[in-house]
Amino acid sequence: MEDNRDLLEEYRSSIDNVDAALIHLLAERFRITHQVGVYKAENGLPAEDKEREAEQVKRMRELAEDAGIDPVFSEKFLRFIIEEVIRHHVEIDTDTSSD
Repeated sequence: MEDNRDLLEEYRSSIDNVDAALIHLLAERFRITHQVGVYKAENGLPAEDKEREAEQVKRMRELAEDAGIDPVFSEKFLRFIIEEVIRHHVEIDTDTSSD
């Protein structure tokens, strides 16, 4: 039974490492999308870009299928991120407009 617990702890440790990597990757993504938001605000571009979003969703679904995970899940995940990015872009635009 002890061996099983050790194995479970190894699995959990691996999951914890992957979770940490995901957070760091998301942080990097948000740093970049912040720069995009500033660019859009300074150049009078809308916060939302439906064409780009559709391209990204299509690409993520294909990547998910290739990786063996549910493409519906990947789309939901990406749309959640996109919504947050757009919210940030609107805030940046509001801040830039009020300066």
